[in-house]
Amino acid sequence: MAVATKEKKKSNTNLKLQPLGDRVVVEREEAEERTAGGIVLPDSAKDKPARGTIVSVGDGRTLDNGSKAPLQVKVGDRVLFSSYAGDAFKVGDQELLLMREEDILAVITG
Repeated sequence: MAVATKEKKKSNTNLKLQPLGDRVVVEREEAEERTAGGIVLPDSAKDKPARGTIVSVGDGRTLDNGSKAPLQVKVGDRVLFSSYAGDAFKVGDQELLLMREEDILAVITG
């Protein structure tokens, strides 16, 4: 199980999250503060990034025969997902997303 706390920002909570089935917990990347031209963006103008890091994964999807199919992603993977994927929730001061593995579009490598 992965601990759902961020090392950059220390939280008072040491809550452990274990998603069920084929669900994953993702920490969304921070929005850009400036444009490529150097213009500072206010919070209302920032787009929510569709990238994040996997914090915790479930035990897999249950197949028709009762066995479990392991997930293709693992803790620590950087992923790309659709803008409206998952359900947002807060743990302390940290905002996380809970989504199904099928909502993940790609794993970012390199």
